Amino acid sequence: MDCKKETNLTRCNCTYEPCSRKGVCCDCIAYHLRSKELPACVFPADAERTYDRTFAHFARLVEEGKI
Repeated sequence: MDCKKETNLTRCNCTYEPCSRKGVCCDCIAYHLRSKELPACVFPADAERTYDRTFAHFARLVEEGKI
């Protein structure tokens, strides 16, 4: 299976510029799950910019109806 990095980049909302995993979703997801986090793409833009990618932050956003 070929990585669709260029296509993925058009939908990637990650604002962390030095990230080497941008557009390589399988690497991104594996990295964040190892850190007990979720990737940027599951957060709205304003929440993503906080760099709080924790499950707790995601759950709060769901409870608040922001996701």
